[in-house]
Amino acid sequence: MSLNVCEHPLARHLLTQLRNVETTPDRFRHAARQLSEILLLDATADLRLREVEVQTPVEPCTDAALDQGLAVVPVLRAGLSMLESALQLFPDVAVGYIGLERNENTAIAHSYYCKLPKLPGRMTLCLDPMLATGGSAVQAIHVLKANGADQIKMVSVIAAPEGVAALQEAHPEVPIFTASLDRELNDKKYIMPGLGDFGDRLFGTL
Repeated sequence: MSLNVCEHPLARHLLTQLRNVETTPDRFRHAARQLSEILLLDATADLRLREVEVQTPVEPCTDAALDQGLAVVPVLRAGLSMLESALQLFPDVAVGYIGLERNENTAIAHSYYCKLPKLPGRMTLCLDPMLATGGSAVQAIHVLKANGADQIKMVSVIAAPEGVAALQEAHPEVPIFTASLDRELNDKKYIMPGLGDFGDRLFGTL
């Protein structure tokens, strides 16, 4: 499995805004949406194309069009921050949802909701901004595979080494796309230096 850390200067700039404790929820949402667009473009660089004939204003030409559908599955609730970017970027998007909630004492996630479209044949992106312990990602990808997904990618804003290792062990063929591989998890399983609780900062529920 490959770990793809985005090095685009704008991605670094946006991530700095997300890390900043003084960033307000509205500015946080805006930066998260922009950064998600960059990560999604990275993750979909190998979408299948087909040749098409078009008439330009001056002559006919052969060019390319997308020839593969996309499924995006945000892990609720923080993953919703990445969904709008996918819907704006791509013409053929099916959307599913997986609801996982982490127990603050055990750091183990339990499922409370799952609704998925037809996944076979589509590139499936699992969206979760924080790849911390990896427990939620591993569980979500198990669900995607059980429902027929055969080309899965993990897209996260930031990742911890522990989460990357857990996902590599459970799903070695699933590539990860992220803006940063941070240092470590602390004793409360928060990413360090991280950016705090993504969902709380996104929705102003601090």
